[in-house]
Amino acid sequence: MSTAEKYVHSLKQIKEAEEHTQREIDEQKKKIAEESNNFETYVAKTIATAKIDGEKLVETSIDQVRKKANTETEKIIEDAKNKSQTISTRIDPQTVREIIDILLKEV
Repeated sequence: MSTAEKYVHSLKQIKEAEEHTQREIDEQKKKIAEESNNFETYVAKTIATAKIDGEKLVETSIDQVRKKANTETEKIIEDAKNKSQTISTRIDPQTVREIIDILLKEV
């Protein structure tokens, strides 16, 4: 094989190596781009799920607080009713007389 043929053969081998390397680079770029897109999709879904979960948690918390407030309000109202009945049943004729006397003194 002559020097020229060896040179041409070397150039062909270099060219084949370059093409092979370029294909590998292109495959890696494609793989990385796909992984990046998959990761972006995953992150978007995760954020959306977290947002929904957060909104549900807020709704649940508000509902629990509302129920607790209603329960406490009902207890206060019931206590007030009981106290008002107790107070009204304690008024006897003597107490009524004293109240009338106090009112008439002012007149």
